[in-house]
Amino acid sequence: MTTRALDPWIVCEASILGGKPCIRGTRISVELVLECLASGMSRSDFFEAYPHVPADGFDAALRFAAKNLRTEIVWDAPRSA
Repeated sequence: MTTRALDPWIVCEASILGGKPCIRGTRISVELVLECLASGMSRSDFFEAYPHVPADGFDAALRFAAKNLRTEIVWDAPRSA
């Protein structure tokens, strides 16, 4: 079982959610945190639904997503000839 720590709070482990980045000690993926917020769930609603998630882990998930999207090319515009 190999765990890759991407941040003190964000880890990837092949046996958990197929290796998606998750909050350490949970099966809560960074993706789920974003999906919840995008669907209109408030921070307090999130913690009510997932009380086992530490606030530091939640904040780390948002920082991780922002950092990775900042450096990722989402759409590569066609090059003009």
